[in-house]
Amino acid sequence: MAEKFIHNPFAALSSDDLPASPASSTPGSDQSTHQASARKNRGRVDIVRQKAGRGGKTVTVVKGFIGIGLPEKECLARTMQKACGTGGTVKDGQIEIQGDKREEVARILTEANFRPVFAGG
Repeated sequence: MAEKFIHNPFAALSSDDLPASPASSTPGSDQSTHQASARKNRGRVDIVRQKAGRGGKTVTVVKGFIGIGLPEKECLARTMQKACGTGGTVKDGQIEIQGDKREEVARILTEANFRPVFAGG
């Protein structure tokens, strides 16, 4: 039988001395405008279709990420794999998706606030 907690250690705490949350700041402030523009464009990424050195198989490669780490690249790769219904990986800082899936990959990158550019052949 589970015991009920009678004493709540957080009951005596108040939020009076805490700073205001970012949601309560004025929407027209310079800081919120700067953050919105920074999130609006996360940089250019190149989408390339490759066949060379892959046994004749076509692979869509996304490269040129600036300022994001491996965990976020892996999350983007998983999202692309699910949307395209194919396999893929993150290798050497690039996302590789099996098949010619440039349009689907570009849509996902646009939704993630990147600026996808079709490069190469």
